[in-house]
Amino acid sequence: MENQEQVLLRLKEDILLRGLSQRTLESYSLHTRTFLKWSSRPVEQLNEDDVRKFLLYLIKDKKLAPATVNNYNAAIRFLFAVTFNRNLNYLQIPRQKNRKTLPAVLTRDEVATIIESSKTLKHKALLTVIYSSGLRVSEAAALKIQHIDSKNMRLFVANGKGCKDRYTLLSETCLAVLRKYFRSYRPKHPEGWFFLSPNISSHITYRGIEFAFEEALKRTSITKHVSVHTLRHAFATHLLEDGATLLQIKELLGHSSIQSTTVYLHLANLTSAIKSPLDNSPVYGSLEVSAHG
Repeated sequence: MENQEQVLLRLKEDILLRGLSQRTLESYSLHTRTFLKWSSRPVEQLNEDDVRKFLLYLIKDKKLAPATVNNYNAAIRFLFAVTFNRNLNYLQIPRQKNRKTLPAVLTRDEVATIIESSKTLKHKALLTVIYSSGLRVSEAAALKIQHIDSKNMRLFVANGKGCKDRYTLLSETCLAVLRKYFRSYRPKHPEGWFFLSPNISSHITYRGIEFAFEEALKRTSITKHVSVHTLRHAFATHLLEDGATLLQIKELLGHSSIQSTTVYLHLANLTSAIKSPLDNSPVYGSLEVSAHG
């Protein structure tokens, strides 16, 4: 009979064996721990009914968003299917229908304001490279000195989402900021991490980058509901407005499917040079518009 800590240890091993990301490891471990603690039942007795009650607790009592509930659901499914090697009736524990909402988008001026409001040169370099290269937060954290290809003006992204490598853009302006940061901080680590944690034992954490963005945002008058990931959205949106194709943006972002990239069609301002058919209609000039509407 396993206790909860033994189960969590096996869960971690199962995740590591599959080569899943550190963020998945942290998320699944946290969500599984919460579920096991809430259930207060021997792990070998847990079943669909326990999962249903827990998910309803998250929805009705905790009032968590559908996306968050689905994250718990995914962790629990992994727990049963892989760690417990037991089948569940997934019809009894469905995923929440998640309302499709468009993410907030920052203007170019707003991006510049946030970056310039950074508390330190290190924070400025972090936010600059995320926006200018369209990096995920985890990819910026894991950036290495050898990944910066100034000769070909491109950035190598190692082991991105889905365990895929790719190249993305390296801006001349960003390169200047990165060089200034490097000369000032002189980051040195056997692994070559470019942005080190405060104790310099590893690279900066996901939360460390979030903090850098949040501190910069506080120094601005921007009231939009945005996060550091919004800089990646801004990169793609502004590229699309500048004439890049969806296929180019898909490759730069490291998307597996073009469907993930098409969301930027809804965010980019692509209507400025387009006229409504009414304005080109021969009857337009003869329409009378009442002064009172």
